[in-house]
Formats: sequence, structure tokens, C-alpha cells
Amino acid sequence: MSIPRLKSYLSIFATVLVLGQAVAAQAVELPDFTQLVEQASPAVVNISTTQKLPDRKVSDEQMPDLEGLPPMLREFFERGMPQPRTPRGDRQREAQSLGSGFIISSDGYILTNNHVIADADEILVRLADRSELKAKLVGTDPRSDVALLKIEGKDLPVLKLGKSQDLKAGQWVVAIGSPFGFDHTVTQGIVSAIGRSLPNENYVPFIQTDVPINPGNSGGPLFNLAGEVVGINSQIYTRSGGFMGVSFAIPIDVAMDVSNQLKNGGKVSRGWLGVVIQEVSKDLAESFGLEKPAGALVAQIQDDGPAAKGGLQVGDVILSMNGQPIVMSADLPHLVGALKAGSKANLEVIREGKRKNVELTVGAIPEEGKELAAQSKASAERSSNRLGVSVAELTDEQKKAYDLKGGVVIKEVQDGPAALIGLQPGDVITHLNNQAIGSSKEFTDIAKALPKNRSVSMRVLRQGRASFITFKLAE
Repeated sequence: MSIPRLKSYLSIFATVLVLGQAVAAQAVELPDFTQLVEQASPAVVNISTTQKLPDRKVSDEQMPDLEGLPPMLREFFERGMPQPRTPRGDRQREAQSLGSGFIISSDGYILTNNHVIADADEILVRLADRSELKAKLVGTDPRSDVALLKIEGKDLPVLKLGKSQDLKAGQWVVAIGSPFGFDHTVTQGIVSAIGRSLPNENYVPFIQTDVPINPGNSGGPLFNLAGEVVGINSQIYTRSGGFMGVSFAIPIDVAMDVSNQLKNGGKVSRGWLGVVIQEVSKDLAESFGLEKPAGALVAQIQDDGPAAKGGLQVGDVILSMNGQPIVMSADLPHLVGALKAGSKANLEVIREGKRKNVELTVGAIPEEGKELAAQSKASAERSSNRLGVSVAELTDEQKKAYDLKGGVVIKEVQDGPAALIGLQPGDVITHLNNQAIGSSKEFTDIAKALPKNRSVSMRVLRQGRASFITFKLAE
């Protein structure tokens, strides 16, 4: 063998050796979840529920006539037919659901999801030793999807609770639950993001992970590598009905606050400002004179609510609360909801291009949301304007119903900018280009003076709900 060829072989061998050592080192660094699972599994439970459903009535008119059929065919159809009600009384069917939960105290308190036990007539908890116990529902909070159960027991295994606020994207996490009824199934992944907001879930800053979660995992614990519970696995994002790499967990800090309130008072109290907010888009930021899109834009303020009493105004952009920045509008409900009624909230806002501080007292969220509602009865008044809409004055009754001092109602949408941005008859316009509208004449005058090729904001009420929209006039 020649010297050059020998050197070549030695070089290849050295490279393979280095790669092998790197792979071995990487394998050593991968976490081992064995001890975590052994210690945590006894406190993870399977939850099944039963709901009594009335039996379906079958009338004689619904029963097909089987006379004249051959015996074999008649027997086949009879087996698949619903049977008529017997004189012994109403029979009932049972609907069952399946989920997970975990024990947080040695005397039998269990956390799970509200949707796991919703509308249940009976809740059954199966422990790791396969014993089954009936559970009592202590309390439930649909807004956070947390439920607290209680079973009778002493010296039960308990999970250690961590701090979800210490989580960071990229950390390893482990889930234990009962997907599809397979008890104590273990899956792992990493934290994908924290503080996620989901549609219709305003009060929970979700933990997003890539841990495989499937039906039956709901209500089960999410662990960090120290074996501490950092979340409750709650839901997934999917287009197929199954896991697609995106799952969400309720932070344990939020869940324990809810649990303690349910245990002590039977209900959950949350802070409330009495505002409707929306995201600040790039165009809205430009129209309000902001350097970048950020904050929560106040689109509507409830009469006599904490925000109204504290001096917050429609059109204010809230940039921070108690020193915590509001990057996305969804950050605000999380922060406000975590406060107790009576707490002080210091808001930094942008108002008419200037920074201001507004201090107000947080209220308690009402049991039922209040919606503004009114129907237009005013006669149309044609208004020559550049937007392509016909507007009319609001009647005194409409102003009272909407709690407005001014504004105009759209009677007709013609071809033009208004049609392009989706305005509809019945919409109420209260502000245009950051100016309040008191009458149809004011609306027309402001519309005539709108700038070209620059984002302009408009505040619109539709079915009682207000929002700001933006548009540009190219002419």
C-alpha cells in the first residue's frame, strides 16, 4: 500500500472516530425520563364520566311494516330496529367521556379540565392501582377550562408543582395521560412558546408545546425535567382531528389560582376593565402616530365600568399595565384577569399622539357580558362624501341605546372605498380620522378633508360591537 493511500485511510478513520464520539456525546446529553415517570405516574389518574340521556321515543308510525317479508329478512331488519317503549317506564342511555387528571393533595383533591367533566352526572376516577372511586365536583371554571374534583382517601400520592412562569421556549417537557384510554401513556417534546392566546380563550396565556397530545390526554399533567407539574394539557390545533405537532397546556400558576378560589369560595373572581380592545395593525399604528404596531386599541368602553370611571377613552392605545408591556392586544386580558377586584391598575396609553398615564380601580368581571344593541329607524339623509356612503343622524333613542353622544348610521353603501373596506347598512360610524362625529354634516366635512395615500382610521359599531378599521384614499 502506498504512503498517500495509507494517509488517506488514516484520515477517513480519524473522521469516523470523531463523528462517532460526537454522536455518543449527543446521546449522553439526551434526557432520560425513566425516573420522572416512575415517581410521577402513581399520582396521574384516569377520569371517566357518565351522563344520563333520555331514551329516544319510537312511535308506531316510525315502525316499518315487515309483514310479507321472508323470515330471514324479517329477522335481520328486526335486529337493527329501535324497540318501542315498554310500560315499565322511561329507559335511559348513558354517554361516557374519557380524560386524565392528577392528584394535588394527599387527601384527594384532583385537577383536570372543565371540558372533561362538563355535564357529567357521575365522575369516576381510576387510580394507578386500578381501583376506582367516585369523585365529587368541588367547582369548575369554564373560562380557564379548569375543574377541581375530590375523592375520599388518605396518604394518596401527590405530584410536585413547579412554576410555569419560569418556563422558556426550548425546554424539555413530558406529558402523562390516557390517550384513547391507554392509561399512563408517556410522551415528550419541548416548549414551543409561552403566553399564547387562542380565539375565545381570553384569560389563559397558554403554553405551546410539540408534545403529542390526543383525545384522553386532556386534564393530564405536563412536567418539566425536575418532575414538577408546569401545566395541564388542554387542547390541540388540528385540521385532521388528530395531533399535528401543536398542543396547548394551561399554566399551573393559573390553574392553582383557579383551584384555590374554587376550593375556598366555589367560584373564580377576575379583574375587569369594561373595554373592548383590538389588535394594532401596521395601518392603525400609522393612523394613530405610533412608531410600530404594538399595544391594545380601546374600541369600546362600557358605561359605568372601571375604564369609564377611571378616565380611559375610546381610541386610547394601551402600551403597558403596571409596568408590564402590552405587545399584542391579547396580553391585556391575561394581565387584567390575574388582578383581584379593587386592585389598582396603572396604564400607559397613547392618546392623540401623546403618552399619558391613567390609573384606575379594577372591577370584578360580570357573570354575563353586556352587549350594546339597537336598530336603526332614522330616515336616510343623502350625504355627498368621498367614501361612497349615504348616512343619517342617530335618533335620541339610538343614542341612548348605544350610549353615544353622536355618530351617524349608514343607510346605503355605494361603489367606492366604503364598499371595498366592507362597510354595511346599519353600521354606526362614531369617529373618522381620529375625530368624533357629531352629525352627518361633520361626517361629510371630515370626509372631504381626508388625506390621500395615508392610513386613515374609522371607528364602527356593528351589532353593538365597536372596532377600528383603516383605509387609504388613492385619489
